[in-house]
Amino acid sequence: MQTEALKQVALKALDGLKGVDIDAFDVRELTSVTDYMIVASGTSDRHVKSLAGAVVQACKQAGVAPLGVEGEREGEWVLVDLGDVVVHVMQPRIREFYALEKLWSVTEENRGKSEQG
Repeated sequence: MQTEALKQVALKALDGLKGVDIDAFDVRELTSVTDYMIVASGTSDRHVKSLAGAVVQACKQAGVAPLGVEGEREGEWVLVDLGDVVVHVMQPRIREFYALEKLWSVTEENRGKSEQG
């Protein structure tokens, strides 16, 4: 599956379960680890787990098995590694604390490179 299509599958899964503040960032010029970073929030540990589970299921149905899933037990921050697309689903307080958007230098000035989900 092409990267863009995989990104859309993940975004649709997050949106389908009412993920909050879903953002997809093109990080190809910032890292060789992945092409897109998707960050979304869930309203509770159960919601975070459900969102991540929906991404995993949707990707499997599309023929792409995740390379790894971390943080499912706690449900504060679940990372779904799809290779060219990495999905971070977090509770709002965790997202605010770690500020992945800032870590990857995604600021308001260059946010034109980001793609709203």
